[in-house]
Amino acid sequence: MSESPPTETLVIERGYDAPATAVFDAFTHEDVMRRWWHARPDWTTPEASVDLRVGGAVRVVMRDTDGDSHGGGGHYTVVDRPHRLAFTWTWDRDDEDRETLIEIAFVESGGATTVTFTHSSLRDEATARDHEEGWNRCFDNLERTLAEGRA
Repeated sequence: MSESPPTETLVIERGYDAPATAVFDAFTHEDVMRRWWHARPDWTTPEASVDLRVGGAVRVVMRDTDGDSHGGGGHYTVVDRPHRLAFTWTWDRDDEDRETLIEIAFVESGGATTVTFTHSSLRDEATARDHEEGWNRCFDNLERTLAEGRA
């Protein structure tokens, strides 16, 4: 019997001064996703597509300042607005062909929302650190988008 390769799990908790429905919708509405879902402030997100149902597809393509695209996608495994969202994720790049799982919990209290974001089955610790840096930058963008009332 062969052993499964080791994997890493990344957990990030962030608070947003917005109701859970607004934060959930920011993860699932294409026009809002294009405003915040990029790993650097000077990148863009020219493509975001959502088929918001279990089994439906999600896809995001970010573009860096050199014009290179960084895209990926997967399929929803949980859609429970505004409490939980989960989807598989695979990067387009050949060196990142591993399917991972992204699970997001939204807990509202007093009009603010705590998001617990879990990205599991990452290749190794270095990959988890890279993803942590990128996701935190995305979440900084999300915070600005929500604060501007654009979500």
